[in-house]
Amino acid sequence: MNHHDNHYHNDDDDLIINGVPMGRRAFLGMLSGAVAAGTLMSPSWSWAQAGGQATLTVSAPANPSSLDPATGGSGSDHVLLFPMYDTLVNWNPATLSATPGLAQKWSFPDPKTLVLELRPGVTFHDGTPFNAEAVKTNIDRSRTAEFSNIRQDLSSVDQVEVSGEHVVTLHLKNPDSALPLILSDRAGMMVSPKALADNNNRVDRNPVGAGFMRFQKWDDGSEVAMTRYADYNGPNKLAVGAISFKIITDSATRLRSVMSGQAQMAYHLDGRQKQMIERLPTLQGFADPTIYCYQFYMNMARKPLDDVRVRQAINYAVDRETFVRVAMAGAGEPAYMNLPKSHWAYDPETAKLYSHDPDKARALLKEAGHADGIELDLRGYNDQSSVQMQEVLMEQFSKVGIRGRFRTGTIADMSAAYFGQEKAGHMLLSAWTGRPDPSLSYSLLYSGTSYFNAGQVKPPEGFDQALLDSRSSDDQSQRQQALARVQRIVMENALVVPLAFRQSIVATTAQVQGFENNLLGKPKFNNVSLKA
Repeated sequence: MNHHDNHYHNDDDDLIINGVPMGRRAFLGMLSGAVAAGTLMSPSWSWAQAGGQATLTVSAPANPSSLDPATGGSGSDHVLLFPMYDTLVNWNPATLSATPGLAQKWSFPDPKTLVLELRPGVTFHDGTPFNAEAVKTNIDRSRTAEFSNIRQDLSSVDQVEVSGEHVVTLHLKNPDSALPLILSDRAGMMVSPKALADNNNRVDRNPVGAGFMRFQKWDDGSEVAMTRYADYNGPNKLAVGAISFKIITDSATRLRSVMSGQAQMAYHLDGRQKQMIERLPTLQGFADPTIYCYQFYMNMARKPLDDVRVRQAINYAVDRETFVRVAMAGAGEPAYMNLPKSHWAYDPETAKLYSHDPDKARALLKEAGHADGIELDLRGYNDQSSVQMQEVLMEQFSKVGIRGRFRTGTIADMSAAYFGQEKAGHMLLSAWTGRPDPSLSYSLLYSGTSYFNAGQVKPPEGFDQALLDSRSSDDQSQRQQALARVQRIVMENALVVPLAFRQSIVATTAQVQGFENNLLGKPKFNNVSLKA
């Protein structure tokens, strides 16, 4: 592991298996899993060929919601989108500060104008040239199309002007210093204008980007495959010939796929698997902090969650320290807002608002007219790790009179039912996977028209102004003060129940070279190679 911590407590009796010390339960789990893995892996799985033509096989946790950056609704999509779509701006893996991407330079000649100078000589996978017209097509589509889930990301853009073959000028409605980093996310992923024209403006299942990998196939719930784009013109090293993402929702099975050599990499592994990875000399482990936050989303349009006292009560009912210890094997940080302690915009005052206080939770429920407690329709995912989290939380809720049961399914199905038209359930136990700029996270989570605000409830007074202020300066201390106001408004009004930030835990075989984690917690594969 890159980073060790000692929170993990394992009371198993150690066994020595083929010279490798291993907990008894872990070993039994491996044995039972070997059978499951055997049935999950199709005969087409094969050992990777080493070198530049090799296929990197990656065990991924979720079927994508869409392969169109403008229409996807799941944060876990990014890992599959990044290789296919180069972004206008990139970020530094350790700090998430902006670095050049398809835009090799940018500047704000005044606070309401952003000029992007594009890298010449770039083509999309279908041969269409990448230029200022392509950027205009993409940004206009993403900010105006009815189906776009990222209109909010680009709400500050008033007009996109083609200022030259490779120069684009964004005229803004208001100053927006967050925009460069916003263009390192979905909004900056460029789709071929020809592909859009040929496919009635939708590329959900037939993506065409300008990244170092081009789309090959998507077998629903099973595999997304990509091959190297030979004409790629960019900074990423073309180190493998193909990437095959095998969709395996269960984290234990993902790890076993790497242990057995059927995949070379598995990501989004659980805290309780860290120690096992450390004990296996054939594996490389990575565990690093991220801004990925487990949380309850709340539909505040539904009773009783329309009452702030009920939402506050739920926040007081959660014992976050215990949640991290029991449900995450200690591999995480309790979350009291949407940013972790290490983040530059963390606000220690806001973090004090919701210490675990069951008495206060009961008192607030009583004050809100629910002396006998409340019954909630809870939604969550059906993988083992999610189910364990649900059990820990139900136990904590039961102590203050919050009752209900979880209905579970896959990430894609449950997220669509909760956020989409159906608006199913009061609360969804899921995660916010984070965005490079914190103002984008707050905007996406709580703005009145945002997809992730399931009830489409108008944010509290002062929120919009504080958010605007957080983008009006590129001075970090001024931004920090404005973001502290944003965070305090969010948590005082209990618009969310943040639970914990997880570590990015990745296991690879020794064959994998050049991988590094990032603070966003969404692995990129641009410099990964396989050694012979």
